[in-house]
Parts: sequence; structure tokens; C-alpha cells
Amino acid sequence: MNGKKVILISVDGMRPDGLVACGNEYVGVLKEKAYYTLDARTVTPSVTLPCHMSLFHSVPPQRHGIITNIYTPMVRPLNGLFEQLANAGSVNAMYYGWENIRDVARPGSLKFSEYIHSYSEEYSDESLTKRAISRIRESKPDFVFLYMVETDEKGGHDNGWMSAEYLRRISCAVDNIKTVVEECSGEYTIIITADHGGHDRDHGSEMAEDMLIPNFYIGDDFQPGKQFHGGSILDIAPTIAKIMGITPAPEWEGMPTI
Repeated sequence: MNGKKVILISVDGMRPDGLVACGNEYVGVLKEKAYYTLDARTVTPSVTLPCHMSLFHSVPPQRHGIITNIYTPMVRPLNGLFEQLANAGSVNAMYYGWENIRDVARPGSLKFSEYIHSYSEEYSDESLTKRAISRIRESKPDFVFLYMVETDEKGGHDNGWMSAEYLRRISCAVDNIKTVVEECSGEYTIIITADHGGHDRDHGSEMAEDMLIPNFYIGDDFQPGKQFHGGSILDIAPTIAKIMGITPAPEWEGMPTI
């Protein structure tokens, strides 16, 4: 791989207004470091696996066919980001806290991966972050996907979106993001997003609370401290492909943010 290296962080269920309201001072630092939006949109249904399949395959659920959290093979298969990167010789890694998310990458497209069940320990996201950074230090993979789920499961579903515990879990995720940025920025472009938001103790609707997501881009290709408006979860895979200098799959519908 001759292109740049990228770390993609997805914080499950993180509403933009929740990120702003969580009280973590590092959110302000992220705004200073990143080219960012607080009103990008996800896809419908705004459910974790369909949203992540759309993130990695840059097509809506109506095209990839995943409309629940249960994976089914595509009727008309297309390559996602992991497959395009692997075909170009990229070394890919994934660290995740919800087992079903493994289906965003086909077998053979990952060199490294680790899974920690989110309820196996109090702060599984922190453990995954530490393991991802350890791998980065040791092996310098070209692309790393770090998926945090405590915000959704222990925050939103267990206690309600915008509850005190939900906001605390977002703050914990921001602490993990801070660790990644301080350890890896400069060597890696870092992209931070969410798959969907939520309301009450649920998500999946077309309400703004469910559909709006934040996107932060930290790296040489992006103007720091500048907020933009709009964008789509479909744009993330084409943006990463452009940063890393690989060809996007012809079926992808999103547009690079750069």
C-alpha cells in the first residue's frame, strides 16, 4: 500500500447532541482538530447492522439487503471497503464489542481482529481501544476499524438516550477517542462517526434523533476546525478509499468528503 493509513472509529448510537452534551472537554479539542459535521445522516432502517453494512458498502439497505441485525448473504454481492482494501494489498484490523458486526468484513479480508463481548466487563470499549493501539504499535496495519458499543447497549437501551448514564458512556467513548488521537494522529488519518442515534430506549425510525450522526475527520487532507453541514454515512467508505489511494467498488453510491 502506497496510500495513507486510516483508523475508523464507530461509536454505536452516539447522537450529535449527546456528544455535545456529554460534558467531556475533549469534544472541544476534536472540533479544533477535525473537519466535522454534526448533522450527517444515516440510512433507514436506522439499526446497527444495516447502518454498518451501508457504511462499509456505500449503498442503502435496499441494495445490500440487510434490514435487521441478522446477516443474510447479498442476492447481488458487491465488495465493501474491507474487500477493496484487501484486494489492493492493505493489511486490515478490526476490534469490536458486538459479535454481529463481524459480518461487515468477508472472510479473508482481515489480518487481525479481536472481539470482546460488551457485557463481559464494565469497560469493554476501553479494553478494545487498548488492544487496537497495541496492535498499531506492533504491526502498523494500514486500516483499523474500532467499534464501540457501550453507548448503545449500556447507555441508550439500558437507560435511555440522553439519560445521565447514556451521556456518561459517550464521555467514556470520547476518552477512548482521545487516547487514539494522541497515540496515532500524524501517522494515521482518524475518522470518527456513529451508525445511528436513538430516542427513549430504542432506535430504527426516521426521526431526526435516530437519523442524525456526527462525522469527524482528522488528518492532512482535511481543514482543522472547520464545520460543514450534511453528508451521509454512505460517504465514509469512498472517503477512506480516496485517502488510502485505492479504487472504490463501482456500485458504491457515496461521494468522498475530500
